[in-house]
Amino acid sequence: MTATTVARSDVAAARITQAGVIRSEWIKLRSLRSTWYSLLAAVVIIVGLGTLFSGLHAHRVEQGNGPGAQIGLDATQVSLRGVFLAQLAIGVLGVLVITGEYSTGMIRSSLAAVPHRQPVLVAKALVFGVIVFVVSLASTLTGFLLGQQAQASTHAQASLSTPGALRAIVGGAIYLTLIGLLAVGLGFLIRNTAGAIATLFGIVLVAPLLASALPTPYSTDVSKYLPLNAGSQILVTMNFDPTQLTPWVGIGVTALYAAVALIAGAVMLKRRDA
Repeated sequence: MTATTVARSDVAAARITQAGVIRSEWIKLRSLRSTWYSLLAAVVIIVGLGTLFSGLHAHRVEQGNGPGAQIGLDATQVSLRGVFLAQLAIGVLGVLVITGEYSTGMIRSSLAAVPHRQPVLVAKALVFGVIVFVVSLASTLTGFLLGQQAQASTHAQASLSTPGALRAIVGGAIYLTLIGLLAVGLGFLIRNTAGAIATLFGIVLVAPLLASALPTPYSTDVSKYLPLNAGSQILVTMNFDPTQLTPWVGIGVTALYAAVALIAGAVMLKRRDA
C-alpha cells in the first residue's frame, strides 16, 4: 500500500461521524419489513388488549357483580396489561435487528465502514431505542385512554390526572424500550437469532417461574430483582406490594440488565471477528 492510499484511508476514516452512523442505521432499520410488522404487532397488542381487558371488567360489573367488583382494582394497570405481551414483539425485533445482519453477512459491511465498531452498537441501540419508545408511548397513551373509556360505566375509571397514571403510561414505554435494548445487547453477545431469543425469554419470562419455586423468603428476595417483576412495578398505581421494589427503583434495575447486556455485547463486538 502506497503512502497516498494510506492517506486517503485516513481521510475517509476521519469523515466517519457518530451522526453519520446513526443516519445509516436509521435507513437500515426503517427499510426492514420486520421492523414495521413487529411495531405494528406491539401497537395492536397494547391498545387492543388494554381495551379488551377494560371492557371485560366493565361488563363484569354491569352483569350484577355490583360496585364491589371494582373495589381495589387498578384501572390504570388494567388498561396497560397489553405491555406484558407486547414485550415479546419488541424483544424479538431487538434481536433480529442485530442477528439479521450477522446471518446475511451485512455486518461485515457495517464494520468495514466503521472500523472502530463501538459507534455501530451505539447507533443501533440509540435508533432502535428512540423508535421503540416513541411507538410504545403513543400506544400506552392510546391504550390507556380507550381503556378508561371502556370502563366509564363502572364510574371508577382513571384519568391522566389520577395519581400514578402518567407515570404508568410513560413508564410502560420505558420498560418496553429497556426490554428491547436488552434484546439488542443479547443479539450482539450471542449473534444467533434462536439463541438470543431463547436467552431473552429465559431471563424475562422463565426466570420468574424458577424463582417462584424457591422457598420463602428466597423466592421473593430473588424474583423482585428480575427484569419482569422489577420493571412491571412501574405500571402499578395502587395497592403496592411491599415485598416488591418501588416503581422507579424497579425500572432502574431493568435498565441495569439492559446496560450490562449492551456492555457485554460491545466487548464481544470488539474482540470477535464479524
